[in-house]
Amino acid sequence: MSIAHWLIWHFDLKKFRPNEVKRVKISLTCVFAFMAIGWPLIIYKTGIMGWIKFWLMPWLGYHFWMSTFTMVHHTAPHIPFKSSDEWNAAPAQLNGTVHCDYPHWIEILCHYINVHIPHHISPRIPSYNLRAAHQSLQENWGKYLNEATWNWRLMKTILTTCHVYDKEQNYLPFDELAPEESSPITFLKKVMPDYA
Repeated sequence: MSIAHWLIWHFDLKKFRPNEVKRVKISLTCVFAFMAIGWPLIIYKTGIMGWIKFWLMPWLGYHFWMSTFTMVHHTAPHIPFKSSDEWNAAPAQLNGTVHCDYPHWIEILCHYINVHIPHHISPRIPSYNLRAAHQSLQENWGKYLNEATWNWRLMKTILTTCHVYDKEQNYLPFDELAPEESSPITFLKKVMPDYA
Protein backbone atom coordinates (compact mmCIF):
# COMPACT_ATOMS: atom_id res chain seq x y z
CA MET A 1 0.00 0.00 0.00
CA SER A 2 1.48 3.37 -0.97
CA ILE A 3 1.99 6.10 1.62
CA ALA A 4 -0.50 8.37 -0.16
CA HIS A 5 -3.13 5.59 -0.28
CA TRP A 6 -2.54 4.83 3.42
CA LEU A 7 -2.88 8.51 4.33
CA ILE A 8 -6.09 8.91 2.35
CA TRP A 9 -7.61 5.76 3.90
CA HIS A 10 -6.31 6.44 7.43
CA PHE A 11 -7.31 10.10 7.42
CA ASP A 12 -10.74 9.70 5.86
CA LEU A 13 -12.43 12.76 7.36
CA LYS A 14 -15.76 10.93 7.62
CA LYS A 15 -14.22 8.64 10.27
CA PHE A 16 -13.60 11.51 12.70
CA ARG A 17 -15.85 13.49 15.00
CA PRO A 18 -16.63 17.03 13.81
CA ASN A 19 -14.45 18.57 16.55
CA GLU A 20 -11.45 16.48 15.35
CA VAL A 21 -11.63 17.29 11.63
CA LYS A 22 -9.67 20.56 11.89
CA ARG A 23 -6.73 18.84 13.63
CA VAL A 24 -6.76 15.98 11.10
CA LYS A 25 -6.63 18.51 8.24
CA ILE A 26 -3.65 20.24 9.90
CA SER A 27 -1.92 16.89 10.29
CA LEU A 28 -2.54 15.98 6.65
CA THR A 29 -1.29 19.40 5.52
CA CYS A 30 1.94 18.93 7.48
CA VAL A 31 2.54 15.43 6.09
CA PHE A 32 1.92 16.48 2.48
CA ALA A 33 3.98 19.67 2.92
CA PHE A 34 6.93 17.60 4.12
CA MET A 35 6.50 15.22 1.18
CA ALA A 36 6.32 18.17 -1.23
CA ILE A 37 9.23 20.16 0.28
CA GLY A 38 11.31 17.81 2.45
CA TRP A 39 11.63 14.88 0.08
CA PRO A 40 12.81 16.96 -2.89
CA LEU A 41 15.31 18.78 -0.64
CA ILE A 42 16.72 15.52 0.69
CA ILE A 43 17.01 14.14 -2.84
CA TYR A 44 18.55 17.40 -4.11
CA LYS A 45 21.20 17.43 -1.36
CA THR A 46 21.95 13.71 -1.03
CA GLY A 47 20.53 11.99 -4.12
CA ILE A 48 18.03 9.16 -4.23
CA MET A 49 20.35 6.97 -2.13
CA GLY A 50 20.42 9.72 0.50
CA TRP A 51 16.62 9.74 0.56
CA ILE A 52 16.65 5.98 1.03
CA LYS A 53 19.33 6.15 3.73
CA PHE A 54 18.15 9.24 5.62
CA TRP A 55 14.37 8.96 5.27
CA LEU A 56 13.08 5.63 3.93
CA MET A 57 15.23 3.24 6.00
CA PRO A 58 14.67 5.09 9.33
CA TRP A 59 10.94 5.26 8.54
CA LEU A 60 10.81 1.53 7.79
CA GLY A 61 12.80 0.75 10.96
CA TYR A 62 10.52 2.89 13.12
CA HIS A 63 7.41 1.47 11.45
CA PHE A 64 8.62 -2.10 12.07
CA TRP A 65 9.49 -1.28 15.72
CA MET A 66 6.14 0.36 16.49
CA SER A 67 4.10 -2.17 14.49
CA THR A 68 5.70 -5.01 16.44
CA PHE A 69 4.82 -3.38 19.77
CA THR A 70 1.28 -2.66 18.59
CA MET A 71 0.80 -6.21 17.35
CA VAL A 72 2.07 -7.76 20.61
CA HIS A 73 -0.16 -5.47 22.70
CA HIS A 74 -3.33 -5.98 20.72
CA THR A 75 -3.21 -9.46 19.18
CA ALA A 76 -3.60 -12.44 21.51
CA PRO A 77 -5.52 -15.52 20.39
CA HIS A 78 -7.48 -15.80 23.65
CA ILE A 79 -8.77 -12.20 23.75
CA PRO A 80 -12.28 -12.02 22.29
CA PHE A 81 -13.37 -9.28 19.94
CA LYS A 82 -16.52 -7.56 21.17
CA SER A 83 -19.04 -5.98 18.85
CA SER A 84 -20.25 -2.48 19.76
CA ASP A 85 -23.43 -3.79 21.40
CA GLU A 86 -21.39 -6.12 23.69
CA TRP A 87 -18.38 -3.86 24.29
CA ASN A 88 -17.84 -2.35 27.73
CA ALA A 89 -15.04 0.16 28.36
CA ALA A 90 -13.86 -1.09 31.76
CA PRO A 91 -13.26 -4.76 30.86
CA ALA A 92 -11.92 -3.77 27.44
CA GLN A 93 -9.34 -1.43 28.97
CA LEU A 94 -8.25 -4.03 31.52
CA ASN A 95 -8.17 -7.24 29.50
CA GLY A 96 -8.48 -6.18 25.88
CA THR A 97 -4.76 -5.55 25.63
CA VAL A 98 -1.57 -7.32 26.73
CA HIS A 99 1.19 -6.23 29.07
CA CYS A 100 4.42 -7.71 27.71
CA ASP A 101 7.76 -7.77 29.52
CA TYR A 102 10.73 -7.16 27.23
CA PRO A 103 14.44 -7.09 28.01
CA HIS A 104 15.16 -4.00 30.14
CA TRP A 105 17.18 -2.20 27.42
CA ILE A 106 14.19 -2.38 25.06
CA GLU A 107 11.88 -1.03 27.76
CA ILE A 108 14.22 1.94 28.26
CA LEU A 109 14.43 2.63 24.51
CA CYS A 110 10.64 2.65 24.13
CA HIS A 111 9.96 4.69 27.30
CA TYR A 112 8.13 1.76 28.90
CA ILE A 113 5.27 1.72 26.41
CA ASN A 114 5.39 -2.07 26.82
CA VAL A 115 3.69 -1.38 30.18
CA HIS A 116 0.60 -0.98 28.07
CA ILE A 117 -2.50 -1.64 30.14
CA PRO A 118 -2.29 1.64 32.12
CA HIS A 119 -1.97 3.44 28.77
CA HIS A 120 -5.40 2.07 27.86
CA ILE A 121 -6.86 3.13 31.19
CA SER A 122 -5.57 6.68 30.61
CA PRO A 123 -3.20 7.76 27.82
CA ARG A 124 -2.29 10.76 30.00
CA ILE A 125 -0.22 8.65 32.41
CA PRO A 126 3.39 9.71 31.76
CA SER A 127 5.90 7.00 30.84
CA TYR A 128 7.75 7.35 34.14
CA ASN A 129 4.56 6.44 36.05
CA LEU A 130 3.48 3.47 33.92
CA ARG A 131 5.22 0.88 36.12
CA ALA A 132 3.60 2.19 39.32
CA ALA A 133 0.20 2.34 37.60
CA HIS A 134 0.62 -1.23 36.34
CA GLN A 135 1.59 -2.46 39.80
CA SER A 136 -1.56 -0.88 41.23
CA LEU A 137 -3.65 -2.55 38.52
CA GLN A 138 -2.00 -5.91 39.28
CA GLU A 139 -2.76 -5.56 42.99
CA ASN A 140 -6.39 -4.52 42.48
CA TRP A 141 -7.47 -6.08 39.19
CA GLY A 142 -4.81 -8.75 38.51
CA LYS A 143 -7.21 -11.53 37.56
CA TYR A 144 -8.48 -9.45 34.62
CA LEU A 145 -5.06 -8.58 33.15
CA ASN A 146 -3.33 -10.30 30.23
CA GLU A 147 0.41 -10.51 30.75
CA ALA A 148 3.20 -12.11 28.73
CA THR A 149 6.96 -12.14 28.40
CA TRP A 150 8.42 -11.48 24.97
CA ASN A 151 9.96 -14.56 23.41
CA TRP A 152 10.05 -16.31 20.07
CA ARG A 153 7.15 -18.62 20.95
CA LEU A 154 4.94 -15.58 21.62
CA MET A 155 5.90 -14.03 18.28
CA LYS A 156 5.36 -17.30 16.45
CA THR A 157 1.90 -17.67 18.03
CA ILE A 158 0.91 -14.12 17.10
CA LEU A 159 2.26 -14.32 13.55
CA THR A 160 0.82 -17.74 12.74
CA THR A 161 -2.44 -17.89 14.70
CA CYS A 162 -4.09 -14.47 14.99
CA HIS A 163 -5.43 -13.81 11.57
CA VAL A 164 -9.15 -14.45 11.27
CA TYR A 165 -11.69 -13.70 13.97
CA ASP A 166 -14.40 -16.21 14.82
CA LYS A 167 -17.08 -15.36 17.40
CA GLU A 168 -16.97 -18.80 19.06
CA GLN A 169 -13.22 -19.50 18.98
CA ASN A 170 -11.73 -15.97 18.94
CA TYR A 171 -8.78 -15.98 16.50
CA LEU A 172 -8.29 -18.86 14.08
CA PRO A 173 -5.22 -19.76 12.07
CA PHE A 174 -5.62 -18.54 8.51
CA ASP A 175 -3.97 -21.71 7.21
CA GLU A 176 -6.84 -23.79 8.63
CA LEU A 177 -9.45 -21.65 6.88
CA ALA A 178 -7.69 -21.18 3.53
CA PRO A 179 -4.77 -23.64 3.27
CA GLU A 180 -4.27 -22.99 -0.45
CA GLU A 181 -3.57 -19.29 0.23
CA SER A 182 -1.49 -19.57 3.37
CA SER A 183 2.00 -20.51 2.24
CA PRO A 184 3.60 -17.52 4.07
CA ILE A 185 2.07 -18.69 7.37
CA THR A 186 3.12 -22.28 6.76
CA PHE A 187 6.63 -21.01 6.03
CA LEU A 188 6.72 -18.98 9.29
CA LYS A 189 5.55 -22.00 11.29
CA LYS A 190 8.46 -24.01 9.88
CA VAL A 191 11.25 -21.45 10.23
CA MET A 192 10.42 -19.46 13.37
CA PRO A 193 11.92 -20.67 16.66
CA ASP A 194 9.49 -22.30 19.07
CA TYR A 195 11.17 -21.66 22.40
CA ALA A 196 10.45 -19.23 25.18
